[in-house]
Amino acid sequence: MGAVTGAAENAEALIGALAELRAVLRNVRFPLPVDGAGEAAESTRALREQVDDYLLPRLKRLDAPLLVVVGGSTGAGKSTLINSLVRAPVSAAGVLRPTTRAPVLVSHPADSRWFRGINILPGMSRATGMDTAMFRAIRDEDERPNPAAQIHLVTATGLTPGLAFIDAPDIDSLVDSNRQLAGQLFAAADLWLFVTTAARYADAIPWGFLREAVERNVALAIVLDRVPAEAMEEVSAHLREMLAEKGLGEEQFFALPESRLDNHGLLSEDVVRPVKEWFTQLALDARGRAAVVRRTLDGTLRAVPGKVEALAVAAGGQLAYAEKTNARVDAAYAEAVEGIRRDVEAGTVLRGEVLARWQEIVGTGELLRAVQARVGRWRDRVTGAFTGKPVSGEPLREALTSGVAAMIIAGAAEAEDELRGLLSSEQAPAPVTAAHAERVVRDWQGTVLELVRKEGASKRGMARVAAYTVNATGLLVMIAVFTATAFIPTGAEIGVAAGTTVVGQKLLEAIFGDQAVRQLAGKAREDLLRRIRELYEARKKPYVVESPVVGAEVLRKAGGAVEEARLAWGTGK
Repeated sequence: MGAVTGAAENAEALIGALAELRAVLRNVRFPLPVDGAGEAAESTRALREQVDDYLLPRLKRLDAPLLVVVGGSTGAGKSTLINSLVRAPVSAAGVLRPTTRAPVLVSHPADSRWFRGINILPGMSRATGMDTAMFRAIRDEDERPNPAAQIHLVTATGLTPGLAFIDAPDIDSLVDSNRQLAGQLFAAADLWLFVTTAARYADAIPWGFLREAVERNVALAIVLDRVPAEAMEEVSAHLREMLAEKGLGEEQFFALPESRLDNHGLLSEDVVRPVKEWFTQLALDARGRAAVVRRTLDGTLRAVPGKVEALAVAAGGQLAYAEKTNARVDAAYAEAVEGIRRDVEAGTVLRGEVLARWQEIVGTGELLRAVQARVGRWRDRVTGAFTGKPVSGEPLREALTSGVAAMIIAGAAEAEDELRGLLSSEQAPAPVTAAHAERVVRDWQGTVLELVRKEGASKRGMARVAAYTVNATGLLVMIAVFTATAFIPTGAEIGVAAGTTVVGQKLLEAIFGDQAVRQLAGKAREDLLRRIRELYEARKKPYVVESPVVGAEVLRKAGGAVEEARLAWGTGK
């Protein structure tokens, strides 16, 4: 009693581990252009379907009817064989290719309830009966794939209870969805009945499926169909030799002679008798069926960790690609910001139009000579210059706006040129416009004016600030931003540009004091760079690669839990 209870508990643990793996697989994505991403995505889909279609339902009901999937190449005679085994036209057969576009599941009426629900293949809808309309639908010459896969359920009293057949689409169908569906059905089978012909048994595609049978240790039976009488011995021997080389020499093997079909499109009972008797015996033998189920289930479960590990490796590749790409994006924009910082501190913008507008305000004669005078006396001269020669600061503000905006545009262009190739032309962000960059600068200028107001009030210098006006003083702070931290040149190093910045600094020092000036300029400089970083951060978004939802370690943990539960359940050592 204890052993039975323990086995049941172990089975529940295995079911739970598989359910957790299924939940993990639902979130696995391989969207990044890494080698093997497409194959990994397909493997994920196939494994998820196998857990849903076969592993979970079979573990929950080990005593359910044995499901035999009949597959093979185009024109191998799969549908004809099934019809002949149950002595009824349950699956469409004919010359049109592919004939089987939707799978047909045939069972004994006593077993039909098991297949009408979603015990197996829960993602496929059900249709019952095989009326004329359905035959027409299956055999329609329209090659459109059926995105909502549907399985047609029929019953036949000529089939022994305990097993069911699925007539699968051709494994080498020209229709992609048919090939994919065939693979899904094989993954949900307890036993494969593989049908080939004397003319096609050496084809490469069927042997790909047979290699999978070896890897999974799935229960397998092979039918060599339509063998000319004179070639029966030679062809059968050659195929058996090939099977033995691939590790399939012990599998059940049948060779059916080429023969005429009767008026109902069936092979004679004598021709199919060996196959019929083998399946009947299997259906009547509960232990034999259990052994088949156990073998296939064991082989399928043993393969899960390896499949999950392959997905984990692929997920790791996705993460590495994302990290490398994002680091490249971050570096490109960070370098653009750093380049602007260097230009800002070097006073690059204080040239050309900006310099001309600044000189209009401060002049280049008396004020430069006043640099060597005492600050108090010099302040009076500057004051007189402003009050006696009023010059509008708006041209300077506009020149600063345009100059800084040009730096922002150039920085973005440089970064995005470095990232060229990561995105298509349709995906890449449009170039930064002058209007957008100038808006960033004007917003920054507004913040500088607010800093001036606050600093003037805190230093009891608001009267002095008001004397020159907040706007004029704010312009002086803006000029101070575009110089090095210790930006006062001396002696012969004083040129025109340097001299004009000295005038601005000395005036600010006269108003706020030396340390306050440096703090004001520093705050304003960092605020400008912060705004540029924010602009660039927004432009990063199209380039940034999202990391996979599920990482390699999550997959490995889920796969390891399944293997641990499998061993405890007793399906292998």
